[in-house]
Amino acid sequence: MRTWQLTECHTEESDQIMEKKAKSLMIQGTMSNVGKSLIVAGLCRIFAREGMRVAPFKGQNMALNSSITEDGLEMGRAQVMQAECAGIRPDVRMNPVLLKPVNDSGSQVIVNGEVLGNMSARDYFRYKPRLIPKVQQAYDELAAENDLIIIEGAGSPAEINLKDADCFVNMGMARIAASPVLIVGDIDRGGVFAQLEGTVRLLDPAERAMVKGLIINKFRGDISLLDSGLDMLERLTGKRVLGVVPYMKIDVDDEDSLSERLHRRNSGPAAVDIAVIRLPRISNFTDFNAFEDVVNVSLRYCGSVEELGDPDMIIIPGTKNTMGDLQWMRQNGLERAVLQKASKGTVIFGVCGGYQMLGESISDPTGAESGGSMKGIGLLPVTTVFGGQKIRMQVKGTLSSVGGALAPISGMDIEGYEIHMGVSSLRHEKLCLAKLERVSEDSRTRTLPGHRPVFFDGAQNGNVYGTYVHGFFDHNDAAGRICRALAERKGISASNMIGVDYRTFRDKQYDILADTLGESLDMDQIRKIIERGIV
Repeated sequence: MRTWQLTECHTEESDQIMEKKAKSLMIQGTMSNVGKSLIVAGLCRIFAREGMRVAPFKGQNMALNSSITEDGLEMGRAQVMQAECAGIRPDVRMNPVLLKPVNDSGSQVIVNGEVLGNMSARDYFRYKPRLIPKVQQAYDELAAENDLIIIEGAGSPAEINLKDADCFVNMGMARIAASPVLIVGDIDRGGVFAQLEGTVRLLDPAERAMVKGLIINKFRGDISLLDSGLDMLERLTGKRVLGVVPYMKIDVDDEDSLSERLHRRNSGPAAVDIAVIRLPRISNFTDFNAFEDVVNVSLRYCGSVEELGDPDMIIIPGTKNTMGDLQWMRQNGLERAVLQKASKGTVIFGVCGGYQMLGESISDPTGAESGGSMKGIGLLPVTTVFGGQKIRMQVKGTLSSVGGALAPISGMDIEGYEIHMGVSSLRHEKLCLAKLERVSEDSRTRTLPGHRPVFFDGAQNGNVYGTYVHGFFDHNDAAGRICRALAERKGISASNMIGVDYRTFRDKQYDILADTLGESLDMDQIRKIIERGIV
């Protein structure tokens, strides 16, 4: 077990004095989706296994995959995954600012787990400096409670048009934390030497001095073929290459819609075919990862009628813009295709925004999303009205008596979380999908301690189902049970379609991630970098 001497740090907050402050290491990238989130997660796992108190941190995260903490606050899914790797409970302080895009030029801004409001990109950049104290306080509090903070950057530190507004994203955050920086490049996309050398070159001298090493990620092939290039890269940048990480085929939650999952095609025929509509503002698509681990099942994402084909089940996922994405489905023919499939008995399942779309109508009188009202797909007896508050809570409960093709999952225990704008009203309670109780809820709707009111969730109508619960398919072999029901409906033997307990499965994947990084990176040198800091 390795322990490190903690240094003293005094903040400027008059009501809080930090007696000790964690060491830190920041992982930045040459661009988005180079693997920063996984590198951070793997390092969290490595140091946690050594007995250290380690926590992840990302000052600003832009992603549509989010989760709810035990105290009913919203944070980025990547930081939840990283906290799980560290063996600790997710804490909203690990991601104090979350941006959830609502259109091409604006986002919902979430600060310390609470919705601040919707802002255009220009308005947010003007407002952003006011968030520096909140980000610093979140970081300082975590640093006072842990031995090590692994910080994740966002995008690239070399976006020269955005550097003045960095504040707490890349080098701005490195300065706040006084953290040494490692820069990651993605060789799978090509041009990794130009990525890394160009990134280092575009930093100013003070920032360049904070960079203590480089990492090449997603390598396939014979690593010896890189030797001459690595030597030249070190001469050009003056920075040591700390490792070449192989392309890892591991199953952990992705951060955002850049995920390769969203563009994955069928590798061949399968007994059960599940198609997820690839909505423009798709969110929380990690809800469906559990299906990928069921034998002889195909899970694919489709964005057109041609890609849809003839699946056994169609899933309409969550979205950050329910009305806008329903209009998109209406324009490109996917709504009509879903209606046709439903009329022929295909199973249709909506989650969160997808559940709202399947209802009879959606109204937005306050302009929480697009404003106005529109007709829903009309397959579920539900009406939805958007209001000014976002519902955020962890839940657990039991499915009702389920009809139609998914009758075999009746009475199944479920758990997960709800995170949505809008309230959906069901025409008849007997048509609900589940009876739930709140495990946690946000501060605006919190009830008396120990009181967990029971409520109805979701709806069903023949072979059409909907729920607000994210994580619905993750537990109690839910994905496997659904796939077996779909196979047996076709007269196919389903004895081998066994799902996994997704939490246990994920934990094993985290160990594989940590083992791979431990073998690929110069961990002794990384420990020395952390120990020395930015000096």
